[in-house]
Amino acid sequence: MPIITVFRSRLRPGVEDEYRRLANAMSELAHAMDGFLEEKLFVAADGERVTIVWFSDWASHGAWASHPEHRRAQQRGRDELYASYDLAIAEVSDHRLFEAPPA
Repeated sequence: MPIITVFRSRLRPGVEDEYRRLANAMSELAHAMDGFLEEKLFVAADGERVTIVWFSDWASHGAWASHPEHRRAQQRGRDELYASYDLAIAEVSDHRLFEAPPA
């Protein structure tokens, strides 16, 4: 079963450029990990950011979660970048996809 991570966050004032650099580096790292499936980032009008990441299984998700560069980035986020965050990780037990046929 795939694993989905939903990471909701709000940044501290004035850290947007540094956050963007770190987030881009972590995105590149995640994309290179075995078992990585997909990542999407959304920013709401009120400034909340939502990142959704899919991995193929718990082992690949765990490798990402414990990767030394990712661990350092997590600590830096807590120390310098995030005003708050909310993290949810779950095994996907049901997934449905609809795509309309080409017109």
